[in-house]
This record gives sequence, structure tokens and C-alpha cells, in this order.
Amino acid sequence: MHASPPEIGSTRAMLAEMVPDASPAQRTALAATIGALKASAKVSPVPIAFAVRKLFEQTGAETTATLRRHAPIDVVVWPDEPYGERPEEVADIFVPARSAGPGVQLPTVVWVHGGGFVGGSKEQLAGWFRILADAGFCVVAPRYSLAPRAHHPTPVRQVVAVLDHLRRDPVRLHVDPTRLVIAGDSAGAHIAAQAALVVTDPRFARRLGVRTTIDPAHLRATVLCCGIYDVAAMDDPTSPFGPFFDAVMWAYAGTRRWRLDQAFTLGTSLPGHVTAAFPPAFVTVGNADPLAPQSDELVGALEAAGVVHDALRFPGDHQPALEHEYQFDLDLDDARLALDRMVAFVRAHTG
Repeated sequence: MHASPPEIGSTRAMLAEMVPDASPAQRTALAATIGALKASAKVSPVPIAFAVRKLFEQTGAETTATLRRHAPIDVVVWPDEPYGERPEEVADIFVPARSAGPGVQLPTVVWVHGGGFVGGSKEQLAGWFRILADAGFCVVAPRYSLAPRAHHPTPVRQVVAVLDHLRRDPVRLHVDPTRLVIAGDSAGAHIAAQAALVVTDPRFARRLGVRTTIDPAHLRATVLCCGIYDVAAMDDPTSPFGPFFDAVMWAYAGTRRWRLDQAFTLGTSLPGHVTAAFPPAFVTVGNADPLAPQSDELVGALEAAGVVHDALRFPGDHQPALEHEYQFDLDLDDARLALDRMVAFVRAHTG
């Protein structure tokens, strides 16, 4: 029998903690795959980016099925409304059937899906969008360009383009352009927060090179779930996941030396940009989410700036332990609580 290479051996030990139900053979196979991906990350971010995308496809299918069980059917959907010139620049629009008649304009939530900047899709969250629409909102779910094909700040520019498109044709789309909300989950929360900064802070908009025609007063709120908000703070070379994070940031920034790219690091580390002009924010994260410190940092910045906010967080010993994107598991009481608080917050700020 041949001994495992050190890289595979150490990774297999890590997997024993991460996936305790896996067999030794499964762990060895997973470790070998991870070792190969880590090695590839020294040459190109593409293999890891596509591996992460594949993972999101698998977990996204589970989320889609869970949400579908809770989704109302009395919702009208207009798929793939173009908002730009690229093939992927389309958005799905969800409106409660009772409000789909001519001339009805609703407070509008633009929700940016997650996926680590390299994966995810609007289709995975169709059930979630139906649930929000049934609460009385027009929900707009854009597709945006993914890394490594597209780099920062392309998704931010695209979300802002969605807002501008809605403002130009509000009656047909059932949008009230004076009552807009930007929302997102995971990486989508990061993109949503950046878009909110672009609308409300001209200095940040200039930093990113993104223009908008939206009146800041018309952006009534943000909803940010389980997000990453400070890229620089996530950079931990001692973490076993360090090579994966490095590769994803390389893919998103478009440069291997992304840590030295001040335009990228400053533009993606958001708490320092929060001012009193930031819109009212609903922020939530699970107690077992590795990104929980990111939400804590953002909430601290909101408090320091005097921004109206509702932060739904949980004690470290909370049971059940709430993982990343817990809010989509509506079989959980805590997820239903998050949905109720979220809807109440948006209603309070959109009238």
C-alpha cells in the first residue's frame, strides 16, 4: 500500500470533521479531488471556479425543491425580461395575481441571488420569489454575469442597470419606481449592498465607475441575508479553504494579485463605506454560518453611522444550529421568523 501524499493526508483529516458520515474511501477520493484543485489554483482560477459552480448547482437543487413546497401558485411570472444587451442580462418578474391588472404598481424588491460570484442562478430561488411576491411586492430577479467570464464590478453595474430599466418602464412592469428595495443573499448580498452604495453615495459610485439615474430617496431599504461584506477580512492563508477563496477572488477580480489591487479590495470591503445615507437595512445570518462575523461587522458599521436597521442574529449556542442560507429552509421556525421580519421591514419602509 502506498502512503498518501501529505497534501491528501491533511485534507482527508479535515474532511473527517467536515463529513463524518463519509466512508474512508469517499474521504480519500474527495481529498484527492481537493488536492488536485488546490494544485490547479497555482496556475488558473478556472478549475476551482467551475468546481464551486457545480457545488452550487447541487445545493441549489435542494434549495429549489424545499422552496417549491412552500411557494404559492397564485403568482404571475414574466420570465427573462431584457434589461441590457448581453444574452445573460435578463430578469424574471413576479407579481401576485391579484395585482397583475393594468396600471397596478407595487413596491418592488430586486433580489440578487448568491453563488460565490461564480455560480448560482435566479431559477434556483423561483419559489422564494413567489413567496415574496405573494406578500404584496413586485419581485425582480436578475441574471448577472459570473466570474471568471466577468469581473468585478460587472454584477454591480448590471444590478444598477436593472434599477434603471425598471424606472424607464414602470407601469408595464407593475413597478412603483419611488418604492425600491435592493436585496440579496450570500454573494448576492454583497452585490446588493454595493448597488445600494452606488445609488446613495456618489463617491462610492465614482470609485466603482458605475453610474445610475435612480434618486437615492426612492431606494427605501435593503435586505441582506448571510452575506460577505468585507473581502479583505475573509483572506486567511492559514485556513484549509484558503486556496479556494484565493482562486474565487482571482476569478472575480481578474488578477492573481488581487490583494494588491486597491480598486478591488477597497471596492469590495463595504463596512468602511457605510454612511448615514445608506438605506434602512434588514440583516440576518445564522449562528453556525462561517460568514456570521461579516454580518456582525456590517451591523456595527450601520450602528456607528446611525442607519435604521433590523439585525436578526442568534446566540452562538442556538439550536438548531443555523447554517449558511438558513432563511431558505422554511421548514425551520427560525427561517419563517426571518421571512416574517423581512416582509414587515420592507412593508414598513415602502408604505
